[in-house]
Amino acid sequence: MDKRQAIGSWLSGPRAAAEDMGVDFGYRGQGLGLPESGPGAIAPLGRRFGALFIDWALCLLVSYALLSGRDAQAAGNWALLVFLVLSLVTVGTVGATPGKLLLKLRVIGEGGVRLSLPKAVLRSVLVVLVIPAVVWDRDTRGLHDRLARAVQIRV
Repeated sequence: MDKRQAIGSWLSGPRAAAEDMGVDFGYRGQGLGLPESGPGAIAPLGRRFGALFIDWALCLLVSYALLSGRDAQAAGNWALLVFLVLSLVTVGTVGATPGKLLLKLRVIGEGGVRLSLPKAVLRSVLVVLVIPAVVWDRDTRGLHDRLARAVQIRV
């Protein structure tokens, strides 16, 4: 076997090379005890990004109309604070932001329990920092979800 095959190419990465050699990693969410598809399964990335877009647009609208004095640049800055408050209140109480509710997603704690308020606060602050949200594991959970012991699922 060629060493390049064992390491994987820069395009496919080492996971693809391992899968080509017969390693079975299972489906996303299997290690968390979640179903492979349907309600309760790991939320797909497209829906998660869609929910984030809806939430951000809502926060921009609120900050532009109510907080920024109709200044677009100031609205962008205020929107970050509005997003943090929105996330804290909605994820901490009902387990989903308005965007997640529209796209039938929910944030739960590992093991299927409701996310506690301290964990919702940690998760929300890390989402606002952005970097933890773009570092993913094999289940496509962001670092913010891993640290808060949370998972986004389909409803």
